[in-house]
Amino acid sequence: MGVIKIERKTKTLAISAVLVLAVLSGIAYIAYANGSTNSTSTATNTTWTYSDQYYNEARPFCGRRGFGGERGGWFNTITISEEYKENVLNITESDTDVQALLNEGYNITGVRPIISTTVEADGTVTMKATTAIVSLQKDTTGRAFVWVDVEQAKVTRIEILTKTVIEKP
Repeated sequence: MGVIKIERKTKTLAISAVLVLAVLSGIAYIAYANGSTNSTSTATNTTWTYSDQYYNEARPFCGRRGFGGERGGWFNTITISEEYKENVLNITESDTDVQALLNEGYNITGVRPIISTTVEADGTVTMKATTAIVSLQKDTTGRAFVWVDVEQAKVTRIEILTKTVIEKP
């Protein structure tokens, strides 16, 4: 039985293809878990559309394997102060488009900070939550995600996901 030699470029290409497939599978799994497979959205960034049932404000990303999980991981150590949460909610609720959503029956269900990490040339690490995403939900028919720039005290983006179910006898 002979050994087949594969060129380095071919190996790299094969490994890259497997990695891309794994990432796409993960995205599809998250979309399915969120129940957003029948949702409509014009946004291209779906990084933070994790299901709220797996989200605890003191521990973002918990419950998802590969994102900290229930048994440990550095995401479990993040705690959101009430002052930060209140500041984000005040900015969110002062926006006229968010007010319209709240008047339509949406409720605020969570605040998730986006933490940017900077590593300096000397290895010094600085982390800061300058942005946050506020989750809103309307019954079982709609979800909305509001991006808040905390430093500029303004809403920068609103993504609304809706689901229509038609049941026939």
